[in-house]
Amino acid sequence: MTASDRAAQFSPFAALTGYNDAIIETARLTDERVELDEYMKDVLSDRLQIIADRIKEHPEIVITYFQQDANKNGGAYVTAISTAKKIDEYERVVVMADSTSIPIDEIISIDGQIFETMCDE
Repeated sequence: MTASDRAAQFSPFAALTGYNDAIIETARLTDERVELDEYMKDVLSDRLQIIADRIKEHPEIVITYFQQDANKNGGAYVTAISTAKKIDEYERVVVMADSTSIPIDEIISIDGQIFETMCDE
């Protein structure tokens, strides 16, 4: 028997291929989706209307929204910072300049300088 064949006999054997990946996936934490009250839904609706009215000014906005996890229950809250390209009320999404499409029903906060200047007027 050659030395390389003999060495192959003693190489590590992964009997449970993928087991380590499954353990890591199970241990990965996800967030639960927060349900907004009517007051917060109204605030977000008002802010979306302000963005729609001033969309040609290309205001930079910060939107935090829930993104469902593809592999398990729950998901993560993601923050997108960009200018709004359009608000599609039929599809119920905000399309950002970087082509990110954010479902309106998953948004939990909208911020940006556009709202600060509205308070000053």
